Amino acid sequence: MTPPASNSSSSSSSSQEFVISRTFDAPRELMWKAWTERDRFVQWFGPKGFTMPIAKLDFRVGGMMHYMMRGPDGLEMWGKCIYREIVSPQRLVWVNAFSDPQGGLGRHPLAPEWPQQMLTIATFEESAPGRTTVTIRWSPIDATPAEQRVFDDNHDSMRGGWTGTFEQLEAYLARNKA
Repeated sequence: MTPPASNSSSSSSSSQEFVISRTFDAPRELMWKAWTERDRFVQWFGPKGFTMPIAKLDFRVGGMMHYMMRGPDGLEMWGKCIYREIVSPQRLVWVNAFSDPQGGLGRHPLAPEWPQQMLTIATFEESAPGRTTVTIRWSPIDATPAEQRVFDDNHDSMRGGWTGTFEQLEAYLARNKA
């Protein structure tokens, strides 16, 4: 007898997409550059206190950003983004995942039940002259029920992580007005 097929390849209908927005004192063109140019991106992206000493960027649809972040305690985390949509200067869509140093899929080093891949949608809206609102939408891709629960239960943690990242972006923008 064959066991019933599992529905682990789709997201639960009760799951909530994670959404966070912030308005920055920066024109949309500068914001776009901060997100799409490697030398700018590595100066601010990641949780507060982390650096990005390694980053390779192939910025095109189907291209990949492969990077390593280092925490203040020396913890190294590898990640990768595969770009699905690029609409300059208003929208980026990519699949984000933890990876190994060679670019293969990996797992979160501190949370093995974290979804293996996340769909990330970033929009950049000029909310006033010289001000840009960035909105991030995050949802798991092909999550198991356990991964979906971990995602749904950790929105507060994600909010804290993205808030720290946005604080670093804000400091970067204050230093780099052009």
